[in-house]
Amino acid sequence: MSELRKIIHVDMDAFFTSVEQRDFPQYRGKAIAVGGRPEQRGAVAAASYEARQYGIHSAMPSRIAQQRCSHLVFVAPRFEVYRAVSGQIREIFHRYTDLVEPLSLDEAYLDVTQNKPEIPSAMAIAREIKAAIKQETQLTASAGISINKFLAKIACGLDKPDGLYLIAPEQAEAFVASLPIEKFYGVGAATAQKMQNLGIRTGADLKQWVEADLVTHFGKAGRYYYRVARAIDDRPVNPNRIRKSIGAEQSFAEDLEAIEPMVAAVETLAAEVVARMEKHQRYGYTLTLKVKYADYQQITRAQTVDVLLKGREMICNRAIALLLEHLDRSRKVRLLGLTVSNLTEMTVPPRYQQLRLELPPFFR
Repeated sequence: MSELRKIIHVDMDAFFTSVEQRDFPQYRGKAIAVGGRPEQRGAVAAASYEARQYGIHSAMPSRIAQQRCSHLVFVAPRFEVYRAVSGQIREIFHRYTDLVEPLSLDEAYLDVTQNKPEIPSAMAIAREIKAAIKQETQLTASAGISINKFLAKIACGLDKPDGLYLIAPEQAEAFVASLPIEKFYGVGAATAQKMQNLGIRTGADLKQWVEADLVTHFGKAGRYYYRVARAIDDRPVNPNRIRKSIGAEQSFAEDLEAIEPMVAAVETLAAEVVARMEKHQRYGYTLTLKVKYADYQQITRAQTVDVLLKGREMICNRAIALLLEHLDRSRKVRLLGLTVSNLTEMTVPPRYQQLRLELPPFFR
């Protein structure tokens, strides 16, 4: 029998707002939101725990957030600071293992089955990591520990903030069986509703389904649901995650009605996307245009080509063509976005040498 893995999922508590409250005492204990102000047509990037009590969450339009909490303080994001703190935290992770898979600036998976200090207990390692983060950054983190990514991720969310939660190997199957389906990592609101309509309300219900039927109803994701219902997730912690897309978007202080400023915005976005692709030395074959109208309804339109999308002019021309073809001219626009996906590195020549897109198999 293969050795059970020891996986830790670490998630910083309200990361952006906690950094602001750390650095600026006047924000401590107050409801704050990092993001654009309502008059800037902004959105909430992060909300402090004090703000969350009012139902404020990330991606919420700032106007609605202010309606829910009239004394909400809006703070402009300082991404260079967040990146620097994230670097400190990752350095702490690497004291224990090189198998660190960052998911974002504020969360990561760690495989500590074999670890540098040779500490046998994953719980002990998680405690040390939390303590080091607290001492060196004055911030708190929550950690979940289990035998695979799926369980570690869920465990991390069960005891926040400043939490530590273990799902032991012998508890795994019973834990999943009792878990409400909407709490499954990888099951969104729409899928949860679809499952409930099929009579699937818990992990135990999900486990009753055969894999073929789940694939019929949910496509490839059905294979994943079949496995995690049995507490199986074999995905390794991957320290070299492949970036799947590169993009940029812009929301406007006033809704755009004329086509000229939209074209100008697309030109600016194309330049930003090209700069980011050059930074990462990754280019792609699929261009996606995103248009969000004044009523918050949005469309996305994509085009896949047989030549690498590299230059600003190439991307700009194709994006403008998509805009002119699909834009509803009778509606005002509040946001535009461009994304290049189906990425490859410059060392890989023709398009037909395709990237292996690996669907994260949920592990153990």
